Amino acid sequence: MYTLQAPQLARMDPQLLVAADMYGLSGLKAQCEQQLAAQLSVETAVATAVLAIRNSCSSLKKAAAAFIKTHILYVMATKGWADALHCQPEDLIEVLKLLSEPPAETRTLSAAEKGRRLMKAASDGAVQELQMLLAAGADVGATDGNKNTALHWAAWQGHVEAASCLVGAGAEVDAGNWVQNTPLHWAAWGGRPAVVRLLEEASADPNARNVDGDTPLHFAAEHGRTEEAIALLDAGADSGARNHKGKTPVDRARQFNHQHWIDRIRRD
Repeated sequence: MYTLQAPQLARMDPQLLVAADMYGLSGLKAQCEQQLAAQLSVETAVATAVLAIRNSCSSLKKAAAAFIKTHILYVMATKGWADALHCQPEDLIEVLKLLSEPPAETRTLSAAEKGRRLMKAASDGAVQELQMLLAAGADVGATDGNKNTALHWAAWQGHVEAASCLVGAGAEVDAGNWVQNTPLHWAAWGGRPAVVRLLEEASADPNARNVDGDTPLHFAAEHGRTEEAIALLDAGADSGARNHKGKTPVDRARQFNHQHWIDRIRRD
């Protein structure tokens, strides 16, 4: 209390923080917060978050929340999480509320910047960032200069969790970009069978056409994507669909020397 220096004793930090808060020793409290933040682990994260909430420790709350979000599956598997669930359910609810709050800097972004960041997060597969931006009011249908949505970018990169997050938030699965390619076109083109199946489960149109009359199956054929083609056919894609040049998917596969694609499709 007289030196305003926190002793380097890890087991003492929580109790010392409580005492510093009780007696209004803000400097000592801040040092305890810093030490506890530096000691965060999957085993201590929940207890530290509860401590921060009970003692109004804003910096420690942010640190604990960020740590838990990054390691959520490991934290949920710890004894600390189970104990809080059974013995401190009200405290755990507060922790969950803390995790769901978007950062203040995210809430103050302009609509255009939220949309830009949403698309980048989708392209990077940053699910946590997507969730924070959506919670902060980002438009799930925001588009870039070529009218691509965040779902287009998640589909192109093959990020299944990101795509699932966007679909769950109400993203239009059949949104067409500047040439009317849908996310399903991009998933088929990029070789992303898991995303193709996800979009199909979300009722994406397997026979959607772009400005050239190409369907996602045409794209799968052109690039030799067999797994994507099988998934599309299972969802009702028309193998005989002709584009504006009169070409079927098989014609496109033959044009680009993908005989293995033709053989696989005919076999299945």
